Amino acid sequence: MIYLDYQATTPLAPEAFAAMEPWLKTGFANPHSAHAAGRAAAAAVEVARDQVAALLPPGGRVIFTSGATEAINLAIMGAGLPVSAAATEHAAVLDCVHARHGQVLAVAEEGALQILPETGRWHAAGVTEGAGDKPPHIAADPLHPALRGPPPHAGEELLAIMLINNEIGTIQPIADLAAAAHAQNKLFLCDAVQAFGRMPIPDGPDMIAISAHKIHGPKGIGALWVRDGVSLTPQMLGGGQEQGMRSGTLSPALCAGFGAAAKLAAERMETDAAHVSALWDRALAAFADWTINGATAERYKGNLNLRREGVDAARLISECRNIAFSAGSACASGSGRPSHVLRAIGLTDAQAKSSIRLGFGRYTTAEEIDIAAEAINRAAEAML
Repeated sequence: MIYLDYQATTPLAPEAFAAMEPWLKTGFANPHSAHAAGRAAAAAVEVARDQVAALLPPGGRVIFTSGATEAINLAIMGAGLPVSAAATEHAAVLDCVHARHGQVLAVAEEGALQILPETGRWHAAGVTEGAGDKPPHIAADPLHPALRGPPPHAGEELLAIMLINNEIGTIQPIADLAAAAHAQNKLFLCDAVQAFGRMPIPDGPDMIAISAHKIHGPKGIGALWVRDGVSLTPQMLGGGQEQGMRSGTLSPALCAGFGAAAKLAAERMETDAAHVSALWDRALAAFADWTINGATAERYKGNLNLRREGVDAARLISECRNIAFSAGSACASGSGRPSHVLRAIGLTDAQAKSSIRLGFGRYTTAEEIDIAAEAINRAAEAML
């Protein structure tokens, strides 16, 4: 089996497994217990917290959760504010927005966001798109002095935008978007699940959701980073563990695995990025007859989302049984609906249903890219 679904999950790193093993065997004590074994487990949790925090901005705290979905729920529901989100967000964000009767931003609106068709990138009031390789920047506007000041500790609204899109890999100008949100007295939530451990996380957001299993850590643990001064209402009650924000017994093994994966990602970030970039170039050449969905310059190169007219993505996945790839988010798999992300950037239903997502990373080889490309292209040609 050739695994090309790194956006859905990643293989567990041997280093993460090794870090977890002692806490699964002999270090099984409850980290909230006062005895020596409990204190040892609690110390392991704090080591892991520091390892995770090292990849996040300063001036905040890490709250461990069961995953990014819980982290996002804690952020949005716990903030208790009117909420808006980009139409290209993950279902965990969009479902919370709908639950709070919030707004999904899909069109240009004054003081809101506008999507750039075919790229999947967003810009906000006071933010201009750069030309060529120049990044977007905030236009100098004397009416918005908050753009140059610190973020608010409390806001009137909450805005949610992800850093790297899980379906098309587009990298958003998060620092600029957060500054624009702060200028309008909004708090800013960033879903950084696909970015954490793969690129530096920009300062600017007030809350950041992350997950371990997207960086070669274990499933079942994630975290919400919360800027100092931002207050949330707990969404899980029953003991007040985890800084009073998330009741329930923490797993030292999961925390240790998350911490080890984060430490390894920090050490390998440049090496992994270079490897992924080389795989991207190889894959791009192999899929010359396909059209790329989303931006190419401002993009995480471990995500290749492609479409080809006349191809049925669901059938293609079924016929290439020895290759693990997808037609979009694993959370929406099997729904039969076209990707909401691809529809948001202007694709038709037919184009969205002819699109596939190839995700590769640290343990993917060039040979696997070549074999997979040949098989996928052969199956696609048979449909045309």
